[in-house]
Amino acid sequence: MANTYTQLNVHAVFSVKGRRNFISKKWSEELHKYIAGTLKETKNFSLAVGGYKDHVHIFFELNPSISVSDVLKNVKSKSSKWINIKNFVSGKFEWQAGYGAFTYSRSQRNAVIKYIMKQEEHHGKHSFKDEYLELLRRNEIKYEDAYIFEFYDD
Repeated sequence: MANTYTQLNVHAVFSVKGRRNFISKKWSEELHKYIAGTLKETKNFSLAVGGYKDHVHIFFELNPSISVSDVLKNVKSKSSKWINIKNFVSGKFEWQAGYGAFTYSRSQRNAVIKYIMKQEEHHGKHSFKDEYLELLRRNEIKYEDAYIFEFYDD
């Protein structure tokens, strides 16, 4: 009997909704671990989870039996519920609708992992908006300004 063999490395990015609900440095590591756990629940293998105050990057090996959109729907739903249960923010925490998702080869994995794990340092020099638009351009993804994330300047 034949088996299915894949290596689908997906880098996804999604953003916080609502200006006052930024991700705090005090609990961001706990959030990243929680997100890695939600990936495991859907039989995806977490390679890196990181981010900065207004967004999260996840890099994972995609289980071929589930779509990227279903993985992200699960991650965003469960993590926002978890943040609200933990009362990490005042008011209701939500992720913005949508996400960016990009694929990388095995030879690019270490560079992507390093990039994700150095988000705080990266955002000392670059805004999330600049970073996200660069990811779209580099991956030759056409987009309309009206349909990308709501970005914050601080």
